[in-house]
Amino acid sequence: MTPSNHGKPDEPKAANGSGKMGRFKIWLISLMGYWVIRIIGSTLRWRVEGWENFQSIHAANKNVIFTFWHGRIFMGTYFFRNRGIVVMTSRNRDGEYIARVIERFGYGTARGSSSRGAKGALVQMIRELRGKNDVAFTIDGPKGPRYIAKSGAVWIASKSGDVIFPFHMSPERKWVFNSWDQFHFPKPFSRVLVLMGAPIYVKEDATAAELEGCQQTLQRSLEGMLHRGDSYWQKS
Repeated sequence: MTPSNHGKPDEPKAANGSGKMGRFKIWLISLMGYWVIRIIGSTLRWRVEGWENFQSIHAANKNVIFTFWHGRIFMGTYFFRNRGIVVMTSRNRDGEYIARVIERFGYGTARGSSSRGAKGALVQMIRELRGKNDVAFTIDGPKGPRYIAKSGAVWIASKSGDVIFPFHMSPERKWVFNSWDQFHFPKPFSRVLVLMGAPIYVKEDATAAELEGCQQTLQRSLEGMLHRGDSYWQKS
């Protein structure tokens, strides 16, 4: 799969406010971000549990709707690179940096957020799924609340018939940023536990109550993997 042209972001006003200098800054920071992820990512050692859950979705001839916590985007970007996955990113300046970095790793982007452009981005994500591209959400992004899953993935699954795939990544050694998402920056040569949850199927004619049930299932799955993954290395 390759990212479609629909995934190419528009230039947000915030990113262009300072003209050429602003565009140069975005280019430079995104290039640096790419190389940091690429170099450190190549040193990480991965332990994967639940790979059969991921494989079962494509075996059922469905596309994947990836869902994971915003603070684990560093590791997720490297691990799932070059698969043509289309990721929803916000329209603010932080979203622009993220979009530029992940596009270098073979991702497409749909620009929107819970506050700006959400409807258009969700429609674009459905279009990508119909074009046989997988899509992804940092499910508590772009600005939280941390570890509270938003409803976009469940809504898209109900409209597309495709399957939600929750996963989580926990590094053994890391720096944790003092940010809203407690961003995890893995230390070089760290081991990383990758937990892949059971697929979540949503009926295309689901009632409001059924949608809420699927949303609760997604929240429980991600919370369970968060607690299990982040306590895993303390026991070993």
